[in-house]
Amino acid sequence: MHPRIEDYALIGDQQTAALVSTDGSVDWLCLPRFDSAACFARLLGDEDNGSWRLAPKGAERCTRRSYRPDTLVLDTEWETAEGSVRVTDLMPQRDRAPDLVRIVEGLSGEVTLRSVLRLRFDYGSVVPWVRRSDGHRVAVAGPDSAWLRSEPEVHSWGEDFGTHAEFTVAAGEKVAFVLTWHPSHEPRPPLIDPYMSLEHSVEDWREWAARCRYEGPHRDAVVRSLITLKALTYRPTGGIVAAPSTSLPEEPGGVRNWDYRFCWLRDSTLTLGALLSAGYLEEAEAWRDWLLRAVAGSPADLQIMYGVAGERRLPESELPWLSGFDGSAPVRIGNDAVNQLQLDVYGEVMDSLSLARQAGMRPRPQMWELQCALMDYLSTAWREPDEGLWEVRGGRRQFVHSKVMAWVALDRAVRTLEHHPELGGGDIEGWRALRDEVHREVCEKGYDPERNTFTQYYGSRELDASLLLIPRVGFLPPDDPRVVGTIDAIGAELARDGLVRRYSTEGPQVDGLPGGEGTFLVCSFWYADALHAVGRAKEARDLFERLVGLANDVGLLAEEYDPVAGRQLGNFPQAFSHVGLVNTALALFGEEDAG
Repeated sequence: MHPRIEDYALIGDQQTAALVSTDGSVDWLCLPRFDSAACFARLLGDEDNGSWRLAPKGAERCTRRSYRPDTLVLDTEWETAEGSVRVTDLMPQRDRAPDLVRIVEGLSGEVTLRSVLRLRFDYGSVVPWVRRSDGHRVAVAGPDSAWLRSEPEVHSWGEDFGTHAEFTVAAGEKVAFVLTWHPSHEPRPPLIDPYMSLEHSVEDWREWAARCRYEGPHRDAVVRSLITLKALTYRPTGGIVAAPSTSLPEEPGGVRNWDYRFCWLRDSTLTLGALLSAGYLEEAEAWRDWLLRAVAGSPADLQIMYGVAGERRLPESELPWLSGFDGSAPVRIGNDAVNQLQLDVYGEVMDSLSLARQAGMRPRPQMWELQCALMDYLSTAWREPDEGLWEVRGGRRQFVHSKVMAWVALDRAVRTLEHHPELGGGDIEGWRALRDEVHREVCEKGYDPERNTFTQYYGSRELDASLLLIPRVGFLPPDDPRVVGTIDAIGAELARDGLVRRYSTEGPQVDGLPGGEGTFLVCSFWYADALHAVGRAKEARDLFERLVGLANDVGLLAEEYDPVAGRQLGNFPQAFSHVGLVNTALALFGEEDAG
């Protein structure tokens, strides 16, 4: 039986990440970066596409698992008829090469374990040549090389294109395995001490988590979300990937399977706000600086997403040899949405840089000049139809959220000059006039007075969860009857027990795709925020409690949730879902609880 999405836990070294199942199998790992080709791809196929299972012989699902408090170190335990055992998984912060460390510790009795390592480079398509060298198993294929060793050394053998080992641990005994990757043309990297790596990783993560200023309800969930955001950060550049996975389905067996191992501008303001409010200025600055580098250039060339180092070309292709998660094909790498026009990103960039300036971050050279250039382009481009926040593939429309974010861009530009006239430049009077024009148009063309709600796009009767952000960005105050009506309409038409879909997939084919999808977790957090903003505090807190309860056993959230089947859907873990959790906790429980 294929594991469910929520059966996985995340480990990583802030340059890449692995997903570990409840059966003790590492089923996904891209090396050396988040967006590199996977060497374990069972997540999207089967065992022959690469995995590393380490578990008691004959055992299936673990008895229990958890992260060590305030860390990304995962402990998985099995209780068997012969005794109990723990496997500790981690990826220590690398000096040079990425390492995957798995430490087995006997807890009681004597337990026999099996390790089955099937390396398959290039997304499960390439079987490497494996040899022995100085007590290591060395796998090589093309540009990739990986070394496996154990301390103390255990007997291993080759079988079915895999490396097998079987050994017994008694209470108090330990065996450590280390898998190290490096380019095949380079010499083997220096060996790490797995036990010292464990000790240092625990210390480093706990020191980082202790900086969190939030002290309100569900602090453990907030800290887990922040740790997840940190784990999804590409440390060399500060970029934050939307998820470490690709092609986990939004509908089981469906085709809505996308690659999320890139950095989206749409996430920028909400991510920056979460980091700043929780006390992580250094991480917020790194994200702001990544943003500035990525968007540098002609404003007309602004993209909706970039690679972790700011790469612009992310061509989409399919991997036909992978059957997809639980049969959900196609499996895609790259993302053609990179070529879409999404006008809301101009608002998100302007809002992020405005927030950074308000927070007292050190300004960067040419930052204001860049903002002025963006405004010059947007002053005419805002009238164009676009693909919108949700990256629809059914053609461009006049999406209301895109126009609202164009207003946000103008508003933040005006406010910046009002508070910092020393910056100079910019057409503040022209921006004010255009801001008013955009506002009038949205209220005239994007609002349905008969139903008292804003709509998904001009002239439509459809709704969109992004409309919940209207009061949050300041377009209208929360007590405006049009805002209240929009919240009520979304609650009635897009929500199910408080869980909110992005938009209806039963009506006009706005997104151009067959099938449906689950409820969107970040949209559900936005709904809780909106309820709180209009004074429905109990409903907001009840919904927040429910959303926190949807996390899996180690506190992780995917992109979506299926309330009928009771399972997580979409790429996992999803940065935007965890940003939503942090921001909603801060909104509901007040500044007095945030330090």
